Amino acid sequence: MNMDDIPQAEAGGLLTIDLAALQANYQEIARRVAPALCAAVVKGDAYGTGLVPTSKALWQAGARTFFVALLSEARSLRATLPEAEIFVLNGLFPDTVSTFQEQRLLPVLGSLEEIATWRAFCTRTGQALPAALHVDTGMNRLGVSPTEAINLAEGRDEIGFPLALLMSHLACADEPDHPLSARQLEDFRAIAALFPDVRASLANSAGAMSDPAFHFDLVRPGIAVYGGRARRDIAPLRPIVRLALRVIQIRHVHEGQTIGYGAAHTALRPSRIAILSAGYADGIPRLAGASDLRPGAEAIIAGRRCPLVGRISMDLLAVDVTDVPDALVSAGDWAVLLGEGLTLGDLARHSHTIDYEILTSLGKRYCRRWTY
Repeated sequence: MNMDDIPQAEAGGLLTIDLAALQANYQEIARRVAPALCAAVVKGDAYGTGLVPTSKALWQAGARTFFVALLSEARSLRATLPEAEIFVLNGLFPDTVSTFQEQRLLPVLGSLEEIATWRAFCTRTGQALPAALHVDTGMNRLGVSPTEAINLAEGRDEIGFPLALLMSHLACADEPDHPLSARQLEDFRAIAALFPDVRASLANSAGAMSDPAFHFDLVRPGIAVYGGRARRDIAPLRPIVRLALRVIQIRHVHEGQTIGYGAAHTALRPSRIAILSAGYADGIPRLAGASDLRPGAEAIIAGRRCPLVGRISMDLLAVDVTDVPDALVSAGDWAVLLGEGLTLGDLARHSHTIDYEILTSLGKRYCRRWTY
């Protein structure tokens, strides 16, 4: 059976993706950044929400330009959206140049070597195929240096192909007052002025929520579209995921007994413990669990917030339901880990990580539903 087609009756968890909320988030960002255009970043299986259904929904919401990380993602996206403009962020892998041509994809070139490879292919085929140029303004990850970009601008006629986009990436836009953002903006503005006929793009989600000076011609929001927090000082948009986990059984634990691996959590009272059918194999971080030294995340059962107890294991986790009336929780019920007020940020905070990691790590063993 395809893991994407797991029946709800057989699944340990039910992951629901609200495509109407996704579309509303995208359109809200597009409204805020106008007259700049708003692209959609769908890398990482659309941040864990499903590349095909999510991309279709974003197209319906008005997105026409998409960004993925890998060529394999771009091939799936092209089959889904034949008319979309698709950029591949991770550049050129060896022996893949012809695939970009065949699939009408745009590589984001981030080194002089990649530029030379693309130019040589264009010369060999007699086709001047467009590509994007990535300039590193402070991330020190991908991109040509500012000096290299200036040299390319001065020898523009020698590039050998049209530039579809000039882009860079903000390193600290989620920290509103970080001085690096201002330096990156200044450097990118100067470089963009050397390519006046090329669309320019600097802003990610956090940049899109920042001063319009960061917007340029095109913004590339990711996490904000999916309901995660882009900046710590700005509330996230509408949540789009709801994760409910199956209750397998209810256990009675005596005061002083321990729960889970490592005997890390000790019951301080006679307790009723609900065992849920999900664990770190399903993308629930181990750090979301609890011990005698620190509290863990929460789940909602019968409308009540209940604390996770003990360590998260591969396939199971435990929740204290002592304060939930017996009649309101039993085997076969569902406990909500994300949704009904429990946010990506809540789970991320307890797990000492970020919204992005929670969302993109959600496992393949859930029954997945896309709703409007």
